[in-house]
Amino acid sequence: MENPISISQATIHQGNIAVLQNVNLQVSEGEFVYLIGRTGSGKSSLLKTLYGELKLQEGRIDIAGYDLQSIKPKDVPYLRRKLGIVFQDFQLLTDRNVLDNLMFVLSATGWKNKHEMLDRCKAVLEKVGLQTKDYKIPAELSGGEQQRLVIARALLNDPKVMLADEPTGNLDPEVSDEIMMLLKNIAREGTAILMATHDYRLIQKFGGTVCKLEDRTLNQVDSFQIS
Repeated sequence: MENPISISQATIHQGNIAVLQNVNLQVSEGEFVYLIGRTGSGKSSLLKTLYGELKLQEGRIDIAGYDLQSIKPKDVPYLRRKLGIVFQDFQLLTDRNVLDNLMFVLSATGWKNKHEMLDRCKAVLEKVGLQTKDYKIPAELSGGEQQRLVIARALLNDPKVMLADEPTGNLDPEVSDEIMMLLKNIAREGTAILMATHDYRLIQKFGGTVCKLEDRTLNQVDSFQIS
């Protein structure tokens, strides 16, 4: 079976600048991979390339069944439907409640049957522990609850890959641990997760594959090398 993420000899660009060169990475189903490195080392640029915001110019990346070297702009939205994307700053719709945030995404990704849409929303809200909060607007939720909603949103289309950019960056340690336990459970069910983080405590506590971005390269390292 093909890996949901396969990167071979890829160069990652931010504008005209090559921020990463000769990147090679294979991520299997259910694998949890951390991306670590200093600010500016290329973590976000790599994630943006994977979900099609930055164009892959050199090398090969296959993700969720799409070849990013040859993908057409009109197909990028279809790629993103197969990915779960989790942002540090949530990017929620602040003028509508929890349920309507999710319903909006389903509608935008082609769902038509309202009963099926409601059932799917209820299922992901239960998965992240927000089943009693569907009527609240984001401002009425805590930071941890907002991030749970972001994860619920990312799960709507049952992705094989989840990309998470500093998902615990704005959360205190106890809430960060709760979010990590949720993400780890999602990985155990078969979703490959690639997570950029500065929080080495989480890596030490929860484990996983660690890739360090440094000097424009990506190398897998042992977790004890990151303290």
